Amino acid sequence: RLEMQNFGVKVCVIEPGYFKTMITNLENLEKNFCASWEKLPAEIKESYGESYLRDFVSTLKVLQKGYNANLSLVTNCMEHALTSLHPRSRYSAGWDAKLLYLPLSYLPSALTDAL
Repeated sequence: RLEMQNFGVKVCVIEPGYFKTMITNLENLEKNFCASWEKLPAEIKESYGESYLRDFVSTLKVLQKGYNANLSLVTNCMEHALTSLHPRSRYSAGWDAKLLYLPLSYLPSALTDAL
């Protein structure tokens, strides 16, 4: 964003939370993760353990229940960024982005990493 400022280009960052899209579709994610897992060398699979993939997918199932289906929250941010005379530098779409990710962005990196 700052690098483009020298060229007269205003960049707005849109930071959405988790939304129900094809990217977050559990069936697609599980299929892709399983395909990647199968390509791993036995040594790495053994290092992580067989339960790693199963636990990861079950965590995704729990998280997916909180995904937002209202994509207009994101597109409204895009519309405002594109049409506003003075757009904001950052937009957060979704309750999880506002309540979790936005406050985390103000914390020191070491603390954010720990959380």
